[in-house]
Amino acid sequence: MREYTKQFINGEWRDSASGEAIDVVNPATGEVFGKVARGNSEDVDKAVEAAHNVYVEFRNSSVEERRAMLDRIAKEYENRKDDLIEAITDELGSPIEKSEKIHYQMGLNHFAAARDALENFEFEEQRGDDLVVKEAMGVAGLITPWNFPTNQTSLKLSAAFAAGSPVVLKPSEETPFAAVILAEIFEAADVPKGVFNLVNGDGDGVGTPLSEHSKVRMMSFTGSGRTGSKIMQKASVDFKKVSLELGGKSPLIILNDADVDQAAYTAVQKVVNNSGQVCTAGTRTLIPESMKDEFLDKVKAQMDLIKVGNPRAEGVKMGPLISQKQYDTVQSYINKGVEEGANLYYGGPERPDGLDKGFFVKPTVFTDVDNQMDIAQEEIFGPVMSVITYKNLDEAIEIANETKYGLAGYVFGEDQETLKKVARSIEAGTVEINGAPGSPNLPFGGYKQSGIGREWGDFGIEEFLEVKSIKGYFA
Repeated sequence: MREYTKQFINGEWRDSASGEAIDVVNPATGEVFGKVARGNSEDVDKAVEAAHNVYVEFRNSSVEERRAMLDRIAKEYENRKDDLIEAITDELGSPIEKSEKIHYQMGLNHFAAARDALENFEFEEQRGDDLVVKEAMGVAGLITPWNFPTNQTSLKLSAAFAAGSPVVLKPSEETPFAAVILAEIFEAADVPKGVFNLVNGDGDGVGTPLSEHSKVRMMSFTGSGRTGSKIMQKASVDFKKVSLELGGKSPLIILNDADVDQAAYTAVQKVVNNSGQVCTAGTRTLIPESMKDEFLDKVKAQMDLIKVGNPRAEGVKMGPLISQKQYDTVQSYINKGVEEGANLYYGGPERPDGLDKGFFVKPTVFTDVDNQMDIAQEEIFGPVMSVITYKNLDEAIEIANETKYGLAGYVFGEDQETLKKVARSIEAGTVEINGAPGSPNLPFGGYKQSGIGREWGDFGIEEFLEVKSIKGYFA
């Protein structure tokens, strides 16, 4: 049983003001395997005050000091590799191989990328007799989701540290233990007291008072559009800056000259990765009408290779969903797809055979999907693919952009000019061509209702900075 009922405030582990705890459930078993502190507004006040007391000093620290700090963090992070992998596997239900190669590694990449970005980042620029200065804006409140316990936390923390902003972090109460380990990493890396503060708890107890706090200058949030809207409303009272990374319903456009085997493999991976609990998941697969039958045969063959089960079992490719609530949500969408008239081609409702405990679902494929159906318009956050056919390229682009979201898009084919045209035409913050690997120094964020602002690398650092003009500085 993991029990972490203290908060990390001003460099110390302190009892939570409420004296209460939240049960943490292992999604692979459905059983409680840990407890975490249930924070409240009193904890938030203490954490914000600690950050506020050091923000001027940290803002004025040298770039070299912050680079050295990020380097120490990266080294300590590597020292805790096994602990992070174990925590993520237990709290998220991620297959242990994925916990290492994706979750652990992405967190490390962000600390290294922020450190490296500082090498050439310009905080000051002379313009004639005047000086333009970029300086940290002050205390930042960070609220992170459960689906990537290290990635989402590390990218925000690394950017804030690089900028010189002290933080108060509220991780998801469903996956809190990776954040606890991060606090221990920062302690070992000699992060100055007050620069990092961790307050565990739920949205009402911690998220709301953090968003409303008068000494918080910025809120950075990743999660649902509904919660993002609430944070934006609360932040608007005193005009806090907000950075929001929200949902997606990303199109994957397969062109008529694509390698069908490779296209089917990519389409399946974009849906089953992290059990479909990915904001950038390519859940709308757009294919030419002429390719439909051959493509679906290949998709079925790929889906048959996805072993669902115990995250610690050898060969398992997909673990459970995070919670009973998410399981029920995904089941409701699968049933809705049938009700809407889509063809249930693969998978379907209920648990996979032999898995009677935990929040496991079947990877599911719908065909004959109309883009106006709920399963094509609403973020399901589960391994559910909607296959939509198109007649020509213009129609494909129109379907791809006919959504309130704009976080990511994918295009798969051979002709370079067509690939470039489609990539430029998709209204999304990130577009990937033929499965090209990403990099933590590229900007990440969304168009439309997928968010505000950009994260990762130097773009992420910019989010935590204010711009000042000093006239006559060199006169």
